[in-house]
Amino acid sequence: MNRLIEYIRALNAKIDRLATSKQMSRLRITGSVIWNLILIFLIFTTTAVVFVGGLGLGYFASLVKDDPLMSKAEMRDQIYNYDETSEIYFAGDIYIGKLRTDLERRETSLAKVSPLLINAVLATEDEYFREHYGIVPKAVLRGLLQDFTNSSTQTGGSTLTQQLIKNQILTNEVSYERKAREILLAIRLEKFMTKEEIIEAYLNIIPYGRNASGKNIAGVETAAQGIFGISASELNLAQAAYIAGIPQAPFAHTPFTNKGEIKDAAGLKPGIERMETVLKRMLATGYITQVEYDEASKYDITQDFREPEPEASDNYPWLTYELEDRAKEIIARILAEKDGIDPKRLDEEDNLEEKYMILADRDVRSGGYRIYSTIDKGMYDSMQESAKNFKSYGQTFTTTQIDDETGEEIVIEEPVQVGSIAIENSTGKILSFVGGREFNLEQQFNYATRAYRPNGSTMKPLLVYAPAIEYGVIGAGSPVVDVKFTRGFDGYSPSNYIESQELGIIPAREALAKSQNLPALRLYDSIQDKKPASYLEMMGFSKVTAGDYENLSAAIGGITHGTTVEENTNAFATFANGGQFVDAYMIDRIEDLDGNVIYKHEVEPVQVFSPETSYIVTDMLRDVLEYGTATRANSTLKFSSDFAAKTGTTNDFKDVWLVGYNPNISLGVWLGYEKNKSLYQFNNTYGQPSTRVNLLWASLMNSLYDVNPELVDPVGQFQRPSNVVNASFCGISGDAPSTACSQAGLVRSDLFNRNVFLPSRVDDSLNASSSVMINGKAYIALDSTPREFVTTGGSGINSAFAERILGRLGGDPTKLWPTGTSNVVSSAKFNADGSPPQAVNVSLQGNTITWSKSASNDVIGYRVYDVTNGGRSHVTTLKDGSALKTSITSGRSYIVVAVDITGLESAQSNTITTVVAPPTEPVEPPESNTPDPNDGNGNGGTDDGSNDGSNGDGSSNENGNGNGNNNGGGNGTGEGNGTNPGNGSGQTPPTDSNP
Repeated sequence: MNRLIEYIRALNAKIDRLATSKQMSRLRITGSVIWNLILIFLIFTTTAVVFVGGLGLGYFASLVKDDPLMSKAEMRDQIYNYDETSEIYFAGDIYIGKLRTDLERRETSLAKVSPLLINAVLATEDEYFREHYGIVPKAVLRGLLQDFTNSSTQTGGSTLTQQLIKNQILTNEVSYERKAREILLAIRLEKFMTKEEIIEAYLNIIPYGRNASGKNIAGVETAAQGIFGISASELNLAQAAYIAGIPQAPFAHTPFTNKGEIKDAAGLKPGIERMETVLKRMLATGYITQVEYDEASKYDITQDFREPEPEASDNYPWLTYELEDRAKEIIARILAEKDGIDPKRLDEEDNLEEKYMILADRDVRSGGYRIYSTIDKGMYDSMQESAKNFKSYGQTFTTTQIDDETGEEIVIEEPVQVGSIAIENSTGKILSFVGGREFNLEQQFNYATRAYRPNGSTMKPLLVYAPAIEYGVIGAGSPVVDVKFTRGFDGYSPSNYIESQELGIIPAREALAKSQNLPALRLYDSIQDKKPASYLEMMGFSKVTAGDYENLSAAIGGITHGTTVEENTNAFATFANGGQFVDAYMIDRIEDLDGNVIYKHEVEPVQVFSPETSYIVTDMLRDVLEYGTATRANSTLKFSSDFAAKTGTTNDFKDVWLVGYNPNISLGVWLGYEKNKSLYQFNNTYGQPSTRVNLLWASLMNSLYDVNPELVDPVGQFQRPSNVVNASFCGISGDAPSTACSQAGLVRSDLFNRNVFLPSRVDDSLNASSSVMINGKAYIALDSTPREFVTTGGSGINSAFAERILGRLGGDPTKLWPTGTSNVVSSAKFNADGSPPQAVNVSLQGNTITWSKSASNDVIGYRVYDVTNGGRSHVTTLKDGSALKTSITSGRSYIVVAVDITGLESAQSNTITTVVAPPTEPVEPPESNTPDPNDGNGNGGTDDGSNDGSNGDGSSNENGNGNGNNNGGGNGTGEGNGTNPGNGSGQTPPTDSNP
């Protein structure tokens, strides 16, 4: 220790001697000067730095001085405000696909992202992410220096935090002002969000090029699913490195083209090279080992690229667009309500609706909603296949036009379109639909839900028969009048499908089953003052106008704007639900990004008709399938169920309908051309239009049955309410049977709702009557009418009753009761002209004389006289309607006179004299080869079992089932149901009758 002290003392002495020497004196002076110069330089440099720094800070401050200071909540809201693709689902939460959007994105959490991907992003994009406080100063200075020197090498200096600010709060504008704001906000954001929150947000917002559908994508979950078909949590090292490298140049590094096709080798090269760069950075930063690097570098990433994937709008175009439209309608009302606006105003104010539909359009596409529908996937797929394979739609017409862009001639096809929808009655769920044929993106239009068309005779039960029963005007079999009329003030003169047909007084259920127009129009006229059109609005008809309440033709489908297949079918489901209207719906619920249910459909039944009315109408509509206009559909079904149905056809066969239902399900079908061409063309190839819709309805119903027979074919039947009873009534008046009615054999029994109507007034429609026929019509015989022409012992229709039942529309009372149907005859009076009828001309054919019909209009028949001996000897009398011929005896002379209702005869006809034939030897006749007149070679009936017959609409050119006689191989319109039925094959063209 002493030795160390001595050594230090000696060293100090040497230092003192050196300091006092002459040489050190000079060195000390020089050092002092240098030191002072250094101090001056340091002072100057410090001053300059402070000055320049002040200028920089001042410039920085000037760049951000107008930028408002954002709060924590504001910054977080903007960071998390990124678009996310909405998804749609079948019933049972079966995934369909994504809605259309410019950028697809699906949010994920950091816990669901592979650590390999997180490390790859940090190694590549922000090595010091865990250490910095929003920015890396040296990286910022390096970027500024490169910018000032205009360096060709731009290494970038943005941290993940800065990139998040740029994408979510600022823009991609290149300016010092934006950069300054970015730096300031990045530092501030680091105070408001944790590192995990920042990187999670970053991974959800960054663009990653395109997916296998060719759509732009953002977010790592969307990238992993869209490029490799796996979740972000399942990525291996090579896949993670590939995805992490994409954001530097998203469209250069993505493996897919904008059509969803995998690029060629040259196109894939940039992305693979970028993957190598990411792997090297991960190795350099210690995230992976050399072994892991080597293995990942050799990995063939191209084998993992998923195959091109069609979008939901490709696989299910009609469904995708329909769900999108309905979701927008729902979200628009939610947004309006959030703004304090009553959603009902959107239905009343077009401008307000337009505003919120625009807002909803963006929100639905990019709000990340999950939209769950009621559509049954199996049923939907089965219906599409059935509709696709149906071969009898009708002719597809083609036209040519010049393309505006290319100037080339293009062919435009116009096929018969179809709309169909299946609804679960009790819930209103739309189970399936067919939106049309040949989906066209530029002209996409859903014919099941959006096309408003006149519904023809399907309107009759909804607007006429059900309200009339509800009001207590008729029962199921009450008499209605099928007689023509001409309205005085406007000349409106409708007819049935067969223009000349007038069936007189017939039961309501028959009129409905055969779809007769005239009874429906007359019945509607009798109840129109009660405003039955209000029932249409209660059943969801959305475009009922004031004119529809007033126009008589509405009874047969002539409403102003028509209706959709959905609305029409939904209305028929009201009958299946015991009179309760359950609004049809296709979206069950909508969930937001966090799984919160923001919309849930609630079933709200509306009682429209009583259960009694609904059952009675259903029972009447059963007949449509049994013997009415839908027998072909019924016979084509592969199963038997308690169905009720109604057909409909509009003028010129521009539309044909069939809507049918059983206790569980309702199915409506419509066929027609978009531009209202007639379907009544090429019938020899495709069949009658009404036959086509019958066959298609049955085919679609069978397709639903194949998927879910328990639902489509319920075990139970419609249950009759206790207040629906059978009651007897007079079939001609609908009143309680009188003695005269009983004697005439006209007492009938059918269903009534005893709560509102049972026949109680005694029938007064009949009285004792004698009548004659004039031109096929029955009139009361006069006192002077020759008795030989009079039909006696029958009952006549009381004239006061005839006037009452014809109502204000009037009509020919002689048509009220068809001749030959019973012993009831007309009580109409004929006003004769008082002049003798005009004479006839007679000719001879063998042993038969024939004569012309008298030109007079009051002739009740003809008398044949033998005038051989100069006087008149009465031979025979033939009443009106008999054949104008009779057999005579050889060697005699004959004349014919016409007789009118007053008994006056015409002048005698020319005289016909026959010659006596010479006697001949008797010859045994050969065995007769004369065919039996009833052997099936007669004419076809007027209607066929496939609904191609005669009983239809005026507005609704329908086809019913006729009753031909001897209808064998003749030329009727189809298969009749008469004696010895054959197979008629001819066609009767339709006649327009609806104004």
